[in-house]
Amino acid sequence: MSITIKTEADIAAMRVACRLAAEVLDVLAAHVKPGVTTNELDRIAHDHMVNVQGCIPAPLDYAPPGYQPYPKSICTSINHQVCHGIPNDKPLKNGDIVNCDITTIKDGWHGDTSRMFVVGEGSIAAKRLCQLTYDAMWKGIVKVRPGARLGDIGHAIQTFAENQGLSVVREFCGHGIGRKFHEEPQVLHYGRPGTLDVLQPGMVFTIEPMINAGRREIKEAGDGWTIVTKDRSLSAQWEHTVLVTATGYEVLTVSPGMPPIPAFVNAGA
Repeated sequence: MSITIKTEADIAAMRVACRLAAEVLDVLAAHVKPGVTTNELDRIAHDHMVNVQGCIPAPLDYAPPGYQPYPKSICTSINHQVCHGIPNDKPLKNGDIVNCDITTIKDGWHGDTSRMFVVGEGSIAAKRLCQLTYDAMWKGIVKVRPGARLGDIGHAIQTFAENQGLSVVREFCGHGIGRKFHEEPQVLHYGRPGTLDVLQPGMVFTIEPMINAGRREIKEAGDGWTIVTKDRSLSAQWEHTVLVTATGYEVLTVSPGMPPIPAFVNAGA
């Protein structure tokens, strides 16, 4: 499969889908607190997507080859869960960290983003992991420009994370996105600079590093979807959908409630 280059009309439609996905995270932010269940977060997100935004929740019944249909409208991955955690009736506890991953479909176009939340009062180590994973994502984003290569993104993320004593999950990666949930290219969060595909204006893909406090090895938890760290160390993930522009990049999944962009982004680092 080849990488699709989006037209101006395509990009305009994706801006809408991506903005709506980010808006769902802003809505959820007020509800992530001790005692709430991830099923309740799923219900709130589903109702907002369907009844307010007129969107389709892309994860619901999504079934790539070899998988059972995903049973919920969002993914909620808690503490040592790396990704694809399935919402359930277990209440969140003070000190938990949770990733909420949202993908909307609006007028046939996908918007994909995720955010970490610290439940109540998190530990210094948990808050550090969440912040450094956010920074790692942005270290990758700032490498996006025409003529750069996908390997430049992965290298920037890997180098930053490993210099902080963290590890990068390698089995899952970012991806092209558009009319399909997952398109080419694969966007690795590790690698060598100057390798892999050359970035061109009109490419749209996600950057979504999964960073572990411990070792990088992972395993499947037994429900067919949820991925966890083998050593049960904490794991964090952030995700933005990014457009390659004529001069650099545009982050499509921005919203008023998202955390501040790191200072090094505007400093040109």
